[in-house]
Amino acid sequence: MKSAANKKSIYFIFVTITLDMVGIGLIMPVLPDVLRRFISDPTELTKLFGYFVAVYALMQFFASPILGSLSDRYGRRSILLISLLGSAVDYVFMAVASTLPLLFIGRVISGLTGASMTVANSYIADISDDSNRSANFGMIGAAFGIGFIAGPVLGGALGHFGPTVPFIAAAILNFLNFLFGLFILPESLAPEHRRPFELKKINPFVSIVKILKPSPILVFILTYSLLVLAGSSHPSIWTLYTEYKFGWSPLQVGLSLSFVGLIYGVSQAVLTKKLVPIWGENKALIIGLIFNAIGFTLYAFATHGWMVYAIMLGSCLAGLTNPCLQSIMTKKVEANRQGELQGDLVALSSLAAIAAPILYTATFNLGIRPDSPIPFAGLPYLIAAAFVVLSWILLRRRLSNEA
Repeated sequence: MKSAANKKSIYFIFVTITLDMVGIGLIMPVLPDVLRRFISDPTELTKLFGYFVAVYALMQFFASPILGSLSDRYGRRSILLISLLGSAVDYVFMAVASTLPLLFIGRVISGLTGASMTVANSYIADISDDSNRSANFGMIGAAFGIGFIAGPVLGGALGHFGPTVPFIAAAILNFLNFLFGLFILPESLAPEHRRPFELKKINPFVSIVKILKPSPILVFILTYSLLVLAGSSHPSIWTLYTEYKFGWSPLQVGLSLSFVGLIYGVSQAVLTKKLVPIWGENKALIIGLIFNAIGFTLYAFATHGWMVYAIMLGSCLAGLTNPCLQSIMTKKVEANRQGELQGDLVALSSLAAIAAPILYTATFNLGIRPDSPIPFAGLPYLIAAAFVVLSWILLRRRLSNEA
């Protein structure tokens, strides 16, 4: 009976994250056009785009330890619902923003309420055991993928009616998501597993210092951080890169992001479930890292739009990385610290994601400037590949010692 209840809960979280990611995916293809309402210079636009992405991560850096610890104290469900309702209100705010500062204020609110992933990971950890943990985290990845299949295409299509229309659509979806959780989603953290809320645990810098101390999971945490730096290349630069290099419209950008979602979803929902039991989590993780590095390198050198689709398809095994890494880390942490761990990880990834958009947009600007000493638009993706290679070097030695 418990197994059946857990299965239903996984499906609830799956749908919740899918709808949440559809909302995020809706606005990605039109963000440059939204910013062009306030600024027209291409170089300044690229910088502004990087700051716009970075401020979201900055807010999550401060908010995530708080939300993770609150979910350990009061349960996952209530924190998740607050996050979803806050996101719905925020999308409306950004849609009607009449000045650039107001648009950035909306982005600040979005970062503060962006708890979905932290709490969802904790929720999955609550209801998983060693026999299904990787597969369950794979379902979360699949939800991301499916959300990005539908969201960017809808965003690109709705963008034809105006750059703010996708924001309204995202607000509606997040509100429906809130209603779904309000009436259907059960609580996952039993009262006996909850713990007191401690102020010292919500300082994000304390979280960073603590999580970077020597521990059995330190290498995995460093790997996680490097992979966040690498993966942040897509939200930081994808729309600008494909617009510049291939002349893509918002709809074409949306279609490409949807294809990313399709490949990612199939990889995490199907390949993780099929291949991890055969290879084991350690080997599957290393294989995922190798395919990640190859994929980023090929993106840098793609000369035609169709090549991007071939690269996505060829690097599908990269989707094994995150669920295996998450599973390995959660197995090394007690049940009543899962929320703290996920909050700390999001804080750490947010810190990396603050720097990433500024790094990638700056190197993109460097690559496209007429007087550039490195005239290569794909430079950001070579940097992303280097981060993955570094994580592979760190992790390979640790996993070989455990074998």
